[in-house]
Parts: sequence; C-alpha cells; structure tokens
Amino acid sequence: MISLFNTLAQVPPQKPEGIAGLLARPEFMIVIMIVMFYFLLIRPQQRQRKEQAARIAALKNGDKVITTAGLHGLVHNVKEATVMIKVAEGTMLEFDKAAIATVTKKEAKEA
Repeated sequence: MISLFNTLAQVPPQKPEGIAGLLARPEFMIVIMIVMFYFLLIRPQQRQRKEQAARIAALKNGDKVITTAGLHGLVHNVKEATVMIKVAEGTMLEFDKAAIATVTKKEAKEA
C-alpha cells in the first residue's frame, strides 16, 4: 500500500521549457541540420559553379587553360560552344567549353 501511495504521489517529470525545450525537439534539430548543410555545402558549391561559368564566358584568345583531362594549352579560337586550344606548335585541339577546368588570363601570365 505504501509503495502504491508513493508511486501515485510522485510528480511527473517536467518537460524542459525555453531554449532547452526547443533544442530537445527532433523537428527543430532536422531544420537546423538542413540549414547547416545549405550554408556549408550547397551555397559554396553554387558560388564556385557561377565563378567557373563566368571564367569560361570571359575566355579570350591567348588565355592559358587547363582542361578537365589535365591538358595545358593556349586558347586559339573561341566559338559559341567550343574552344580551339593550341597545345603545341601546329597542334590545335577543339574542346567543349565545359571541359575547361582552370583559366589563367594572359595579363596575369605576362606580369
């Protein structure tokens, strides 16, 4: 009888309130994780993609480029979707613009 009375007399545990209660909710934690992924992974990757697209759009004759396959050369001719790259004396190769990995402007090379 005494154990039943003690069991009934116990106060139920209180749920944390305020910021501690908010942080204990799984829904809130999922939202925080999604926001963190956006700012740590997605946003920097989008910025890199935009910068690469701007570099490719600004290609000019004489710019030094490296393709995604690791081929180094100078831009000889820029077309709408492709780039003609001079890799050796008398050797020209045509690549899609998407195959250009890095661009070094000719002003930076001369300086």
